Amino acid sequence: MSDKAVILARGLGTRMRKDDQSVSLSEAEARAAATGVKAMIPIDRPFLDYVLSALADAGYRRICLIVAPNHEVIRRYYQEEARPQRLTIEFAVQDTPRGTADAVAAAEVFAAGDDVVVVNSDNYYPLEALRGLRQCSRSAVALFEQEAMLRDSNISPDRIKAFAVGLVDGEGNLVRILEKPSESTLSELPRPLWLSMNCWRFSSHIFEACRHIAPSPRGEYEITDAVQYCIDRLGVTFRAVPVSSAVLDMTSRADIPAIKARLKGVSVQL
Repeated sequence: MSDKAVILARGLGTRMRKDDQSVSLSEAEARAAATGVKAMIPIDRPFLDYVLSALADAGYRRICLIVAPNHEVIRRYYQEEARPQRLTIEFAVQDTPRGTADAVAAAEVFAAGDDVVVVNSDNYYPLEALRGLRQCSRSAVALFEQEAMLRDSNISPDRIKAFAVGLVDGEGNLVRILEKPSESTLSELPRPLWLSMNCWRFSSHIFEACRHIAPSPRGEYEITDAVQYCIDRLGVTFRAVPVSSAVLDMTSRADIPAIKARLKGVSVQL
């Protein structure tokens, strides 16, 4: 089983930096939010600590953080303050924010031919998903039941209903990720709907795919395009891991109080 995980922590945090007078934050929370580095939002301790602790609970031991060039705050915290005992933490730099596939490509040296699990730094994933991916013997994607997300996540129903949907064949393998599906398209899909939250297990094929895809219409290299390249051009099969638990999402300042309440009392061991 793979014990390597990659965390995408390069994002610009544009929505987190945006002021929101309707949300009451502490001075420390507001100061961290202003930087846009969502991973370091203090939920008693940095939000990323919870993400890392969950990965350690699931059996991962080697972590690579994909960061921006000016990532000293994160590096200093994990090298000088947190001092993880269960995890080793490495860093890979994504020089410019050119999309999720470009971020994943920065982890090729860290992967060194091994399978890696890839997750977001601003999502807290349930153990069910992280363990399920680790126990797979090949490329896979965790897909989250829409009803569980609507019931248990901190994310608004309107946002959840706009999330990408994983289309799965009769053998339980991913066919493709359907981005921004219309209401009419959704109405024709079988229930339950299974949502993609950027929670993957990748073989080394993903790096070849990242090098060959073209930018999306918004000018970014998208991991979903790299996955489709793997399926269509490289013959890679992605196992769908269905998860009936919810993901917490740290996107904007309005998410901070809700996530604090959800994570209160959660034990963190790095």
